[in-house]
Amino acid sequence: MRWELDPSPSPGKVALAYVFFLLLALVALGVLFWAYGVSPFRAYALMFSPLGDALGLAEVARRTIPLLLIGSGLVLAFRVGFFNIGAEGQLLMGAVGATYGALFLPPGPWTLALMFLLGGGLGALWAGLAAWLRVRFGASEILTTLMQNYLAYYLVVYLVAGPWKGQLVFGFLYTDRFPQEAQLPRLGDTLVHWPTLLLGVLAAAALHLLLFRTPLGLEWRVLGENPQAARYLGLRAGRLLLLAALLSGTLAGFTGVGEVAGIHLRLLEPAQISLGYGFTAILAAWLARGKPLLVLLTAPLLGLILAGGDALKLSLSMPFRVVDVVAGLLLLALVGAEAASRHRLVWRR
Repeated sequence: MRWELDPSPSPGKVALAYVFFLLLALVALGVLFWAYGVSPFRAYALMFSPLGDALGLAEVARRTIPLLLIGSGLVLAFRVGFFNIGAEGQLLMGAVGATYGALFLPPGPWTLALMFLLGGGLGALWAGLAAWLRVRFGASEILTTLMQNYLAYYLVVYLVAGPWKGQLVFGFLYTDRFPQEAQLPRLGDTLVHWPTLLLGVLAAAALHLLLFRTPLGLEWRVLGENPQAARYLGLRAGRLLLLAALLSGTLAGFTGVGEVAGIHLRLLEPAQISLGYGFTAILAAWLARGKPLLVLLTAPLLGLILAGGDALKLSLSMPFRVVDVVAGLLLLALVGAEAASRHRLVWRR
């Protein structure tokens, strides 16, 4: 008896695996809620309450935007074999670029476009550096992108506590508010900055077409699935890898622009700009099974989990850590379901 990879699991098997693991997670969460003194059924209702009203749906959409943009880029990077763990840092670098464009360059109708250019460029540069180190010196991008997250984190802390600290913010660590020209429009009274949401949808569709309908996409897929075959065919692996890394970093940089220009309207401490979107988006990309278009489904699903955690926090006054455990258990269930659906049990030697 042994476990082996199932290359083409049936839809029924995939659905059964997800139902089983999600039910398992709900049982575990029920024990947690009960131990905390809250009725599990009331907590379950609150977790899915964002789906029941317009305000909740808007909150899900707000959480979906960064996961969609970063997740689409990560699908491409992972498909090519560039394991980009540094989207969190690339997001922060995008926020830095956007803030420079908003506060230190003359405002005008061009400001938002310039902010996306600077933010996306810095995100691409941050990812491109790791790709260059891998191509040139064979350095593991898992380690370099992970370390770059810390560099970007402390760069933002230095800026908001030092040279970029606002004039009227007293003891708080953030910059001055962006001028009107540097603020993204939102849907009504919500925090959904729709231009970035639209950009994410277009990015997922464009990357899907690029990956599966163009010669460049074919080269990327060959490189990711069989590097030795790519070398035999004479493909320029370094250039392909670098291009995928730049695109992935650009989308993460755009995410940083959206967060500061669409929600916060200033540069803040890193933990306030991103709630770990760069890491959660790895799961969104992994669940998409190498298809950027499927991130249109996985990103809202994870957005619902994050928004449901917020509803628990606000309605039941639960500590942050308990809510983190709730979100972590649900995400772990998705990981387990995906892993189980991709394997099968074989009863022979």
